[in-house]
Amino acid sequence: MSEESIRFLPYEQAVELVAAIQEEEDIDNPDRRILTVYNHANHAVCWFDFEEVMRDAGVQGQDAASKQTLTEYVLHHIPDWALDG
Repeated sequence: MSEESIRFLPYEQAVELVAAIQEEEDIDNPDRRILTVYNHANHAVCWFDFEEVMRDAGVQGQDAASKQTLTEYVLHHIPDWALDG
């Protein structure tokens, strides 16, 4: 599925939905990291490949500014179907 066919939530709606973004180990591939997005009921609503987000967001490090950039990138890319979760 191409990114053009995915509809994203408006940023303001994503901010209201998302309670946490956690970097975690992919349970199916321990050598891969993912970013799991949780809502306020502590349910995972979607996830992102960590390396892809780092690349697409142009992030190089792990400092506070880099983490903020990752957070902003994810919040702008929450798919609309995440509301169903």
